[in-house]
This record gives sequence, C-alpha cells and structure tokens, in this order.
Amino acid sequence: MAFPTLPQPAPGEVLLVSTCFRDGAPLWGGLLNEIRGRREGDVLVVDGDVRLRLVEGPAWNSLHGGNVPAVVPDGGPAQQVAVLADISVAYGGGGPLLIDLAGAPGRGVRVPPARLGEVLTAMTSGALTFDRLVRDMDVFGMYQGDGGRPAFPAPTAPPHRAFPALPATDAALLVRTCFDDEDGWRALLAALDGGDEQGWVGADLDLEEIDVENYPLTARVVDDRAFEDLQPGQVPALVPPEKHTTLVALADARTFAEAGRPLTVVDLYDTPGQPAVLPCDKVGSLACNLELANMDFHEFVAQKDVEPWWEAS
Repeated sequence: MAFPTLPQPAPGEVLLVSTCFRDGAPLWGGLLNEIRGRREGDVLVVDGDVRLRLVEGPAWNSLHGGNVPAVVPDGGPAQQVAVLADISVAYGGGGPLLIDLAGAPGRGVRVPPARLGEVLTAMTSGALTFDRLVRDMDVFGMYQGDGGRPAFPAPTAPPHRAFPALPATDAALLVRTCFDDEDGWRALLAALDGGDEQGWVGADLDLEEIDVENYPLTARVVDDRAFEDLQPGQVPALVPPEKHTTLVALADARTFAEAGRPLTVVDLYDTPGQPAVLPCDKVGSLACNLELANMDFHEFVAQKDVEPWWEAS
C-alpha cells in the first residue's frame, strides 16, 4: 500500500509516529507515559528541549521502518531520525523504534522509552551517531540492551551509492550480493531446490516430502549486479510497501566462503536492517515461523559466545 507524506516538523522537532491503530484510534501502549515528557498540544517535550511531534493519522497504519525515508517531506529542515510507535510498542511494551534518515535510511534501532530524550539529545549534539546505536544494540535490537551481543553485528559502513528497488513479493527474497564465485552460486541454488525458469527456489515443493526440521525456503531469486555489496542496513528501504515481504536473505561473501553456505537474513519489521546469519538450510524455517507468527526474528539472531539453538539440536 502507498503511504502519504508525513507532516513537516518544525525546526528542532522529531516526528514520533503511531503506526498501530484500533478502530481508527492510535495505540501508544504505555509509551507516552514512559517517555516522561510534558505535553504541549501535539508536541511532547522531553528532557527540557527535545520536542517530539506526535503523528497519529490512521493513514500511516502499518508504516514500517523501511517505508519511512520515502514519506519524509522534502524542502524542510534536514532530519536525522524519526521515531515509530509500532505494534511492538502498542502490544508488547517494546521500546520505540528509531529510524535512520541520514546514514543508511530505513535501518532501525530500539531504545528504552525512558532514554529516548537522552538519546535524541546526544544525536542532535553530535555526541552519538546512528552507527553507534547499531554497534551497541543487543540481539533484540535494543540500544545497550541486556539481551547479549550479536555474534554477527550489523555492518555500519555501507557503500554510499544508490540501489534500485527490490521486487515486490509477499514471499521471501534471495538476493545475490557477491559475484566472485559462479560455481558457489549454482551450488547454493541447487542446495535450495535448484531454482526454476521463473526465478524462484522452492516454488514446486512436494509437501509430503518436506523435512519440517529443515523447512525449505521458498523465495524469489534476485541475481543482478546492481545489488553487488548491498548491506543489511540498506535493505529495508528497498522493499516496496505494496507487499508484505517476509524477509530478505543475502548471498554475500560469507555464503561462498564458509561451511553450510550461510545466508545473511535481514529483519524488515521489528528492527529493520538487523541481520541474522544462518546456514542456508535453516532460512526456510525462519521464513515459515515468521509467516505463521510462531517465532520472532530475534530468536534466530545468534548471541556472541553462545551456541545457537539450531546447532545444539
């Protein structure tokens, strides 16, 4: 679906957008109280001088982090970041989602509600960058959270060049980003059911022969040098909003160098741009569980110095 342009914030304001609604009413959960700000009409003043412009229109229902850069208004003051109160905030008590609008637009990091003003103040002064937020997030995507450090931290120095939009699909995407090993690429496709003439892997599976412990991946294949060196943080903004794409799996240099042909899977919704590195035969299980809402993305993010559950089983 297409989203309208967000309101133009006044100089010094940061947009705080509700993206979860019931019967047309915004669902903030306990966020506005937890932020501990002072309400001035449509503005919440936090930590003395941080001004959060509340955006509550149901037209932005289900707006995801990767969609935000495309709906930020042009011509006004430059915006470093926007903040989303999404379904995790409304129903799960999760921290607000900060969306990068400058470095790698569309990637996200969550922050504890009580620290939102502190973090935004530090970003405004230049004492804190979005790259630092990303480097310091835990396996749940929370800045300086206590969930343990990711075994494969998100890269924070993406190539500064434009990438085209990814294809719109309500399934998963398998995107080739490394073109140094043609034999390795063909071996990966063979391991994922070979691919077909329409550019899919796993599209013609026999349900009676599926190994539920290693559920096969069904994904549209993107084999295009225009996506060479694409990094996880750049992916969410490239996914068209018309479809609810399950995930994007990157076949990168690690895929062709390590045992198990690991893919770098990118979260598109809970913490946009967060990577999970999985053996290629486990990515189908992740996609299936996300589609059924059986598990959350963070459950597939390996923690540093801890054996992943899929290797222990």
